[in-house]
Amino acid sequence: MDIFDRVSANRGPLGSHSSYAHGYFAFPKLEGEIKPRMIFRGKEVLTWSLNNYLGLANHPEVRKADADGAAEYGMALPMGARMMSGNSTLHEQLEDELAEMVMKPSATLLNFGYQGVVSIIDAMVNRHDVIVYDAESHACIIDGVRLHAGKRFVYTHNNMASLEKQLERAKRLTDETGGGIFVITEGVFGMSGNQGDLRGVVALKEKYSFRLFVDDAHGFGTMGATGAGTGEEQGVQDGIDLYFSTFAKSMASIGAFVAGPESVIDYLRYNMRSQIFAKSLPMPLVVGALKRLELLRTQPQLKENLWTIVRAMQSGLREKGFNLGTTTSCVTPVLLEGDIPDATQITLDLRENHGIFCSIVVYPVVPKGVIMLRIIPTAAHTLEDVEETIVAFTAVAEKLKKGLYSRTTAIPEAV
Repeated sequence: MDIFDRVSANRGPLGSHSSYAHGYFAFPKLEGEIKPRMIFRGKEVLTWSLNNYLGLANHPEVRKADADGAAEYGMALPMGARMMSGNSTLHEQLEDELAEMVMKPSATLLNFGYQGVVSIIDAMVNRHDVIVYDAESHACIIDGVRLHAGKRFVYTHNNMASLEKQLERAKRLTDETGGGIFVITEGVFGMSGNQGDLRGVVALKEKYSFRLFVDDAHGFGTMGATGAGTGEEQGVQDGIDLYFSTFAKSMASIGAFVAGPESVIDYLRYNMRSQIFAKSLPMPLVVGALKRLELLRTQPQLKENLWTIVRAMQSGLREKGFNLGTTTSCVTPVLLEGDIPDATQITLDLRENHGIFCSIVVYPVVPKGVIMLRIIPTAAHTLEDVEETIVAFTAVAEKLKKGLYSRTTAIPEAV
């Protein structure tokens, strides 16, 4: 079969809904300045879908730093890959400050989080090594694992007995091959909101002599006393061998970093293909990241404000009987029973009648029969925003329970 014919006929589990979903349920357009209330299809909506945890996206000092960086350097500088012609003193300063923030000896910048994780995994293991990873790992981890030429074993999410079983299998292999074991998990899992059991994983290191790589995209800046992440929150930051986070969450920007021992970070600088063969992070993004990191470190009230909103939202929803799963972080998943047609009508009701915009997650991201309304609280939200949202959620949940939503994917003409 012709490749184009095949992909046109089978667009995948999500793409199969694109004929009615595009522009509304998928690829929607939020307009206006980044803040809790934005414009969607000409109407103001209270939005809970932006990973702007600390409210830095529209912070006046951040806006000024971004503008000043663009005015001074333009978007092109530095030209070329970092190794060849794209390095600068500010790039190195940002790396040093990030390493200090997460209490690691060294750090290196990455252009994007997704490709960075894929490239780290690819660079760190060879065919003699074994990867052991959490079953609910992010897609970037899964794609990195797929590149591995050696064995890989998956353990049941946050199940330490399952992890130890896989470590025993891995050790039998590495004892024969002379390879090592690379364990990968997340600090905060972005869908469920629960924390990776880093304390439990670290406790197994002495027995099985593995190295631990943690993707803490949702934990950096939001977890731990200083915002250094989930390892700090659980008191095991020293047990994390390679610590990764993106700038796309609490830093509200583009880019990422990985931190660890100086010799290992130096190795990654010279071996991560996604960085060696890609243009360096533009100077305005570096300047902006320095300002964001400064605010993260010097204004603890940003994280305090965030958690005030998180606690109010999660406690308020639970008091109304909502199932929030196992979240122990800012990520707030509201789990309902229903199928894609129900999810369609709930989304329409929330956006059109209640002015609430939040991400809705359906199969295959969550099991069949489950609808997840995924709320991302931020420091920019207010307690009034929380109360308005709880009222709206209570109303749609009652409609769902009574079976009032249509069991069809038909979309009203207004949409």
